[in-house]
Amino acid sequence: MKSLTRAWLLLGLLFASRLAFAAADFLVDADWLSERIDDPKTVVLETRYYPHRYYTVGHIPGAVQVQRFRDLGDNNASPLMRFPSKDAFEKTLRRWGVNNDSTIVLYDDSRTALSSRVYFLLQLYGFDMSRVKLLNGGTVDWTNFNELEKTPVTRKPGNVTLKPANKNLFVEWTDVYSDVLARRDPDIVLLDARPHSHYTGEEIKHAVRGGHIPGAINIVSLDGTDGQSQTWKSPQQLAAMYQSIPKDKTIYIYCHDGFRMGLAFMQLKSLGYSHVKLYNGGWSHWGNALTLPVVKGEKPYDENFEL
Repeated sequence: MKSLTRAWLLLGLLFASRLAFAAADFLVDADWLSERIDDPKTVVLETRYYPHRYYTVGHIPGAVQVQRFRDLGDNNASPLMRFPSKDAFEKTLRRWGVNNDSTIVLYDDSRTALSSRVYFLLQLYGFDMSRVKLLNGGTVDWTNFNELEKTPVTRKPGNVTLKPANKNLFVEWTDVYSDVLARRDPDIVLLDARPHSHYTGEEIKHAVRGGHIPGAINIVSLDGTDGQSQTWKSPQQLAAMYQSIPKDKTIYIYCHDGFRMGLAFMQLKSLGYSHVKLYNGGWSHWGNALTLPVVKGEKPYDENFEL
């Protein structure tokens, strides 16, 4: 009787574990990719922190290089990492060989933070997200049993067709200013996904000012990944990270230039949060707009903004 009870308990735990990971079915491993890498419909995209390593260190066979600043932002905007237009991103995807029926596999060397930007842009412009996967572990996982190559890859141009931007997925600085600072909307949570030292203002990066937007709380999205294995932490660990945010709230997220906030977006969506939006421009915009207010220190608000 005890053994039967234990067996049912183990089955229950296994089922619960599978349910927990079901929301993150976009995560795949190197075995999954190796079985599909020769499929003409598989498009592998590499986004490295230092893009030249595509050639010097090497890339997964068949992977197309993504230049994270040139390819993933509006090159005529200030800051550069505002979202590219639909037409510009569609043209980029076609250059990478993407069609409407392609299966896109994303990877990077930055704990999936860089790939998350591509993932978000695909969702923003209406690509079929059931066809988009994230290689959990990146080249670390791949090179356990496979090799990299250094020959650059050029694919036959694709014919993907995108849709207009989904306005439910992003906000502008005016929304943040009005909803969080001015109206103090209780149904909105402003989330700063940057490192804590950047949030407090102890360290200044990618803007002329340090600190955070008044009202923002700080949850570091990279803390939801493992730096050595380059993989996501478990759903239970992610849920513990974000436990202070109720699931019925609308969440506005920002970081410096669109990568860490993309990772937070994916993490929250995998946990079942429904209303998650990114600040188009992020701290690279707010921190450089000298008339907009900034708070330094550990608390969301300082004495100037506390009620």
